[in-house]
Order: sequence, then C-alpha cells, then structure tokens
Amino acid sequence: MTETSTVPAAGAVPTQSWVTTTFGAEVQDRPDSSTGHSVTDLVVLGLRRNRRRAHLLVSTVLGKHIPVSPRVVRRAADDLGDAVLDTLGPDAAGCAVVVGFAETATGLGHCVAERIGAQTYLHSTRRRRPGAEVHGTFEEGHSHATTHLLQPSSPDLLAGSGPLVLVDDEISTGKTAVEAVAALHRIHPRSHYVIAALVDMRDETHLAATADAAASLGVRIDHVSLAHGRVTLPHSLIDDVCALAAPDLNPVAGVRGQSRVEQVAWPDDVPDGGRHGYLYSEAAQFHHAVDDVARVARSVVDTDRPLVVVGHEEFMYLPLCVAERLERDGLDVRYQTTTRSPAHVRDVDGYPLRRGFEFTAPESDPDARRYLYNVGAPDGPPAQVLFVADSPADTAELRAPGGLLDVLGAAGHDVTVLVVPETAQSVIATSRGNR
Repeated sequence: MTETSTVPAAGAVPTQSWVTTTFGAEVQDRPDSSTGHSVTDLVVLGLRRNRRRAHLLVSTVLGKHIPVSPRVVRRAADDLGDAVLDTLGPDAAGCAVVVGFAETATGLGHCVAERIGAQTYLHSTRRRRPGAEVHGTFEEGHSHATTHLLQPSSPDLLAGSGPLVLVDDEISTGKTAVEAVAALHRIHPRSHYVIAALVDMRDETHLAATADAAASLGVRIDHVSLAHGRVTLPHSLIDDVCALAAPDLNPVAGVRGQSRVEQVAWPDDVPDGGRHGYLYSEAAQFHHAVDDVARVARSVVDTDRPLVVVGHEEFMYLPLCVAERLERDGLDVRYQTTTRSPAHVRDVDGYPLRRGFEFTAPESDPDARRYLYNVGAPDGPPAQVLFVADSPADTAELRAPGGLLDVLGAAGHDVTVLVVPETAQSVIATSRGNR
C-alpha cells in the first residue's frame, strides 16, 4: 500500500475502498434493484474508532461526510421518494406522516416528505433545549449518540389513519427502525409502516426479525430502498481499527482564512425544518423564506470562487435548499454538514475520509467534540465555506480557539456564517393552534 497526499476534488468518490484492500471488509451488491442504483455507487466503506461498530457506510449522495452537488442530493432523495410512492400510491402518500432519523437523515427525510406530498414531516433529534417537550424516544444502539428524541409541536402531528414512513440513510440490521416503529406505535397506533433508506444491507436473519416484530405489533411493515447489498466484516475489524494510530486532524495552511458572521431573518411562525414538525400546508411559506436567506447568502459570498455550503448537524434541509438556489444561480457549489460522529481519517487513495476537522461543539457543550470531513481538496486554493446554522449554534464556542471558525480558518478556508433564528417549539405550537 502506498500512501499519498493527493485528495479527490470536492464531491469526487473513490472507486475502491482502502478499507477493503487493507482489512478485508467489503461491500457487495445484490442484483435485485429496479431503481437504477447500486450499493457500490451509493456508499463507500469508511472506519470509525467505536467498539460497538467499527465500519461506516459513507454515502456518496447524502451530503454528510462527502461534499457533493446539491443536485445529486436532491436526485437521490427524489428517487427514494418515488420508490415510496410506488409502495403507497398517491392517495395514501398524501395523508402520510414521514419521520426522518437524526442526525444523518433529517434532510433526506424532508426531501422524501416533500416529494410524496406527505401531510406531515418530523425528524428525531438529539438536541435538548430548555422548555422543549419530548413526546417519545427510541434508541440506536450502534450510534455515537444513542437516544433519539421526538419533539413535535403537539403529539397530534403523529395522529391520523394514514401510513407512517420512516426514513434513514441506510438500514444495516433494521433494529433501530423497528425500535422506532414500536415507539411511534405507542404514541399513535396505525396499521401500516414503511421503512425507506438509500441502501438496505439486511440479511435473512434481520428480515425475519422485522417480520416477527410486525407480527407482534399487529402491523404491516414494508421496506423500500434504492439498492440492496451486504457488508462482509472480518472478526478482527474492531480490534484492528482501534489499534490504528490516531488520525491527523485539523490541517494548517500557510495563510489563514477570514471569517464573518451574519444574522438573517426567519419568520417565527414558519418551521425552519422538521424538528417540531413541518406541515404540507407550510411548504410555500418555508420556501419563500429560504429564497430570502439565499439572496443574503449570494450577497456575502464570492460568487467567482468554489463554495461549500455546510449545514449544522441535524440542521440539514434549509442549508440544502440554500445551496440549491446558489447552484441554480450558476455558482460552483457543494453541500455537506457537520456531524457528532468521530470517523477515522486517512489520506490514502481509495478512502472517502481524506481530511478531518475536530472542534468544540458550538452548542455550549464544552466536553463534546464535533467533526467535519473533506470540505474540498487541499491541493488547490481552499474552498470558501458558507456555514448555515440555527441560532443555538451562534455561541462563543463557535468563535473560540478550537471552535469551527478557528479550525477552518487555520486550514485557509474563508468562512461566512449565516445564523437563522431557531424555531421555538412553543411558538410554532401556538401558531398552529391559531390557524
């Protein structure tokens, strides 16, 4: 194996994983997809130093670890939404509730909900805010942060006789999805659930466990995905990964980048995303408000330079919509978000996580770390970054040494922050009650 300092351009995806050639782990397709997608096109194997699960399926179309064109993100999400529509039919889809899984699938779930014309969208959250009511929880055992909270403006948002669609980026065993189905079924029972994911990696044992859970609950559970596959992992993988030397993070450039923070307006009675629910009837107001944010964004970035629009953890959909509008205006745009998940960074050919940034969590949690990967190629001028975040991330920690602005600036990136006022659960609840 020969290491190199070359990194693919932003959005480029390696064709063979370094994980496969070094550790023997492998992703394989199952030739049963009717969507035109394959697992090996949609994910690349990465690693994380986690005793619960050492491998990471890095999506090439999600806009999380790899910065990609907003068009790529939307196209894959629309294809998944079309697969859901094929399962439900338009009438059932129109009265559906869609739930996206935090943090990775909050934007994907929102795209699917809009594609199928769902009545309601809600995503789970790891964020605990003073005064925010939690109306349900479920667990994700292999995750870095295991507890998912459900914080709709009212539990009534989960009511209705229509189906409930759960959206995740990938289904590995189906255990988390089944746990979520059971939790949601306790809040409001219904007869039909659909679990939708970009890739489905379950084996026969996992399929049987899902069928048993459906029978136990007395419900129908359908699965849809863009591609099916499987992951082969050597027994020693966790030990081998944990034995690796710590990765080199937070690269430093010869010239430090500049940063600025801009506040933007957002209507307090319009949801900024799906954390407290998003209604089909609110879509026009949401997109009108996004247009206003995008106009501000265009006025504060250099339109002649490559741009990476970065969302803040679960705050994925609004930044994606801003990135789409800038791309339609002719800017060279890529999109991705920060994450809570520590992955293993390695600057070698055939590996998807070539650069990594570790920084203090901006939401006043000084003992926690956050991460951002790749952000473009270091073999050319550093891309400018537009960080679009909601107001809980607008803190001293964001600006402090070791914070996001500091580590990106040290790597030579010019960073502009757009701060969108957070949608308050109580305010949106009152607003919906008055409509």
